[in-house]
Amino acid sequence: MWFIYALITFFAWGLADLFYKKGNNINDKYSHLKTGIIVGVVMAVHATGYMIFNKININILDILKYLPVSLCYIASMVIGYKGLKYLELSISSPIQNSSGIITSILLCLIFKINLSRLELVGIVIVFIGVLSLSLLEIYYDKDNKQNIIKNLTGWAVLFPIIYCVIDGLGTFFDAVYLDQLQLITEDTALIAYEYTFFLYALITFIFLKKQKVSLKLSTEKNKIWAALFETLGQFTYVFAVSAYSVITVPVIACYSALSVLLSRIFLKERLAFPQYIAIAIIFSGIVLLGIVEAMA
Repeated sequence: MWFIYALITFFAWGLADLFYKKGNNINDKYSHLKTGIIVGVVMAVHATGYMIFNKININILDILKYLPVSLCYIASMVIGYKGLKYLELSISSPIQNSSGIITSILLCLIFKINLSRLELVGIVIVFIGVLSLSLLEIYYDKDNKQNIIKNLTGWAVLFPIIYCVIDGLGTFFDAVYLDQLQLITEDTALIAYEYTFFLYALITFIFLKKQKVSLKLSTEKNKIWAALFETLGQFTYVFAVSAYSVITVPVIACYSALSVLLSRIFLKERLAFPQYIAIAIIFSGIVLLGIVEAMA
């Protein structure tokens, strides 16, 4: 079942990336903050409905217990929103989501997890594909290099790298909390994270109000779609990670490949043939891991 949850997250977050990019306005100084506000509100609505429907109780201690994970995720996402203002989706997404591969390696080393040969082969294939895609995006995106220099004097490329590090740390903590040590339940983790994101959204909204910046939902349809797909992915993510984190994490991290394909189709970002090969390698690794799950 973990593989189904992982696939749903894969597609949901791939689509979320597309709408994040479409909704990010380089001419709006606060565009990334507005995105965070909308995501926080949608997550709060989902968390409230989920609690009522499933009759779940949560207290402040649960939220505080999960706070290190929540803060890592929220910080990385806001940084990612900022980076999308200056970088094409096809270059930022692969770099950002290399974090999942790093997390899996850490889990195997620290918790001495034994994997089958096919699982190891699948992870290695995925790792090679994501790494190759990241390097190829940097190599081929010459126009974007000029854009980086023009907008942030070379610092824009640091946004996805910082995202990768912080998100990788959050994903590692998540795997420890939900799978390895089982410090918290999936339901509690989901609700705690979504309400923490809402708190961030509330603080940011107050900040924008003080800056006399308005937020009109009628003009932010792409951000709303991004928030909806982000929340759907988060819902399935916690159940996937809690079941089999060391394999789930690299599978979900591959949604960058879907983001790249979508950016090519809908945003008209150009891809070279080697980049398509890297994407094919990633999907072959996912298929192999799916076969292993079906055989288990």
